[in-house]
Amino acid sequence: MPKHIPTPGFLMIRTFFTLSLISFFPYFLIHADSHVVDYDVNGQTYEGYYSAETPNAPLVLLLHDWDGLTGYEVIRSDMLAAQGYAVFAADLFGKGIRPTENKDKRQHTGELYQDREKLRSLLQGALDAAKAQGADTEHVVVIGYCFGGAAALEVARAGMPVKGVVTFHGGLGTPEGQNYEQTEAKLLIFHGSADSHISLDDFTQLGKELEAAKVSHEMITYGGAPHSFTLLDTDAYTKEADNHSWTRLLTFLTETLTPAENSN
Repeated sequence: MPKHIPTPGFLMIRTFFTLSLISFFPYFLIHADSHVVDYDVNGQTYEGYYSAETPNAPLVLLLHDWDGLTGYEVIRSDMLAAQGYAVFAADLFGKGIRPTENKDKRQHTGELYQDREKLRSLLQGALDAAKAQGADTEHVVVIGYCFGGAAALEVARAGMPVKGVVTFHGGLGTPEGQNYEQTEAKLLIFHGSADSHISLDDFTQLGKELEAAKVSHEMITYGGAPHSFTLLDTDAYTKEADNHSWTRLLTFLTETLTPAENSN
């Protein structure tokens, strides 16, 4: 499949977030093979982002926040690619749909919350697009931020054949009629104790459900960390929680995906 040249919007956002990330992660350098990817799911075009340094590398499927696939996910993808993984940042809204107003963000996320079958088809479509780019889709970890975290848990409940599912300050509730009985992936949940959107009660309830279903899981909560604590250059950003969760993520990827050459 031919490579796609990043659009000016992608490049501008990527440059802005690169400068921001360098101040927080001075060891980080972008040198991955990265490009924008147009792909179709059920007749609609989506615009994802693929980043990798090694052919046939294990895959990290990255799911975006409620504002769609933006520079934040692009830079996180490149950071993971620098660790030796192939990373596909999925687009769950559609090409050109990057809402900026909260009412529009609620509309697009709400549509997928109400249509779980569509959400699952989009998740599978993203995996298929990553495979077409050359990623090893037999060895996959799915990670998601906020809305993307809720979508990542949909992967787990659907019993999709992935090795791990990771959520950062994501929605934790289980939709009516769903459960974790089909889940085979290991779960890693990062949550801020000061999150005013997703409560500690939600966190505890998820833990009870995972334990009852005998799902392998690890759940970490950070005192004082609010919702979106990993989002740079915002009031919510909590450096200690972000750094700790990122370090644990890298270790989890090594543990879950192997081979040894992906160790840090």
